[in-house]
Amino acid sequence: MVCLVWPLIWVGGLVTTYDAGMAVPDWPGTYGYNLFLYPYQTWMFGPFNLFIEHGHRLLGAIVGIFAIGAVALAWMHEPRRWVRWLSVIVLVAVIGQGLLGGMRVVLGDRTLAMVHGCTGPLFFVLCVSLAAVTGRWWWSVEKGGGDRIASSPGTAEPLPWRRSLAVLCIAYLQLVVGAQLRHAQPAGSPTGFSHLVTTHVAGAFVLLGLVFWTAWRMGCGSGSDPEGKPVSRAKARCGDLTLSRPAWLLVGLVSLQIVLGLGTWIANYGIPVFAQVGPTTASYLVKSKAVTESLITTAHMAMGSLILAMSALIALRLARHLQHTSHCGGSVRIHES
Repeated sequence: MVCLVWPLIWVGGLVTTYDAGMAVPDWPGTYGYNLFLYPYQTWMFGPFNLFIEHGHRLLGAIVGIFAIGAVALAWMHEPRRWVRWLSVIVLVAVIGQGLLGGMRVVLGDRTLAMVHGCTGPLFFVLCVSLAAVTGRWWWSVEKGGGDRIASSPGTAEPLPWRRSLAVLCIAYLQLVVGAQLRHAQPAGSPTGFSHLVTTHVAGAFVLLGLVFWTAWRMGCGSGSDPEGKPVSRAKARCGDLTLSRPAWLLVGLVSLQIVLGLGTWIANYGIPVFAQVGPTTASYLVKSKAVTESLITTAHMAMGSLILAMSALIALRLARHLQHTSHCGGSVRIHES
């Protein structure tokens, strides 16, 4: 299901980029047809805005079917009650997303479109969380697949749980601010828009610094195992690098997101005056709905959801390690370098 949700977010982003949200004026059907019975010739070979809007609905319905299957499997085979209820929450969330999308069409409300864009990444986080807690790695920690971390004062550094939560919160706030910029209201003031842009840019670099700091603290330094043999901090944290690798991957994603953000600004507003270094850049022309520019803008939006989901995955794995450590004590001591 996780593998379907990110493409769903991508297609939803294309719907906004191409202003295709009202390409199909009715809901839950499509021009009077049942969603799944709409003629594929018209959908596949018709106008592009109809293609992505109807495709977004179809993909959302498929994700909903998978969510129903996840609930059924969880209640039949999952021994943990809280995980069973998490699967129900995922199903309720995808139904809520569908209702928000439908209300946006029926009411023609741009604000609902913005809310829909802000809650979609949260649904992605729920799906990633469900996949993480039901995955093989989660159980391998219980069986000793991951190294245990000591928590003795003065001899061990605690896992950056609070820092990971800060990363998660800032990543989501960035999404909210970005959604306000993307769904800017016609009555909004230029000054307010400028403040949002400044906040969004500053938040991006704060997030990059915090993510880099978190990854560095998890990957540097040294420690010792129960036999006194030296090990790297990454090895001490988790023998299979299930914490440090996602953390460094997150650094790369945030860095790429900043580059995509610059590309999005250029695609929508042109090259800033201070960055114009010659006649080629000075003559750059903004082309409405151009393919390359639209893909860059949509990629910037979708990357934000991926960053949020990766932040949630790291926070969950940190929580799992801390939970295991509190139950069985630590066998690896991590020392400052």
